[in-house]
Amino acid sequence: MRSTTLSVLTKTGIHSRPADLFVRTAKLYQSAITVRKNGACADAKNIIKMILLNVCQGQEIEIQADGPDEEAALEDLQRLVESDFTLVNDQVRL
Repeated sequence: MRSTTLSVLTKTGIHSRPADLFVRTAKLYQSAITVRKNGACADAKNIIKMILLNVCQGQEIEIQADGPDEEAALEDLQRLVESDFTLVNDQVRL
């Protein structure tokens, strides 16, 4: 299992559009992926649970991945968060 902690810098936090991009990216991987914020935990492949985390700008999240492609999953999700939810693998995801 691997994890990384990131600050969400997007003005709107992880609302519906960023959550959708995050979930779609997480679903590309076999690994189980969870996101934690202040003790709350959400399945990164579930759009409702991601939105209900209510992540706002400036808050930290911990992303945990456990499985055969955990390293690649964390790299892509970190890149997505750091790009303000616009880039993954140097491609814009719409």
